[in-house]
Amino acid sequence: MNKYIKGLISLLYPKNCGGCGGYLVQGENEICTNCLCNLSHTGFHNIPDNDAEKLFWNKVPVEYATAYCYFHKGGIAQRMLHNLKYKGYKSLGFEMGKLLGEEIKGSEVASVDYIVPVPLHPSKLKKRRYNQAEVLAQGISSALCIPIDTSSLVRTHENTTQTKKNINERYQNSLDLFSLANTEKLKGCRVMLVDDVITTGATLEACVRELLKIEGVKVNCVAFAIAGH
Repeated sequence: MNKYIKGLISLLYPKNCGGCGGYLVQGENEICTNCLCNLSHTGFHNIPDNDAEKLFWNKVPVEYATAYCYFHKGGIAQRMLHNLKYKGYKSLGFEMGKLLGEEIKGSEVASVDYIVPVPLHPSKLKKRRYNQAEVLAQGISSALCIPIDTSSLVRTHENTTQTKKNINERYQNSLDLFSLANTEKLKGCRVMLVDDVITTGATLEACVRELLKIEGVKVNCVAFAIAGH
């Protein structure tokens, strides 16, 4: 499409930022420059024994773990994730995944064979029509040129919401939620497990426990955001 026509369309039908809701200007894609600048980056992919990795210590062996930014109540990251998860902003989620992929490119956490999004239960997937973790994974895949596997790990039970649960309740709520449908594909592989946000790490831990049943698998955990201090 001619760039002048694109410019005219954006002028007549401006898109809104997934973080603040303001109008995007030419050159901005899904997220305005101001929101991008005000996201609180973790830098965990360059920090050994970071706070994301510590969540899995003495629980499950995770090689590396990281998150793109911190999640604060009422903050930009929360609004972006809310729009992705509940408002149908799939294109925003893809862009968020690309940002994450570009951030970790060249680091050990990105040195994997497959990207595996945390799966949704089929009933929730039918209701929501897409898996937000898979949308993020698609963005990461586009940045890193790493294939996505959605066939090996499946969700067998639909748990209740984790939002108001404490650490122990979140762990109990995540038990026996996942199973393996295909073990051959990931044998001997390094896997990047992707979720939208890390709070206690209980959901990712449950997924890692299943993935580690596959011979020779090693797992890195990645999320767009992690609960801030």
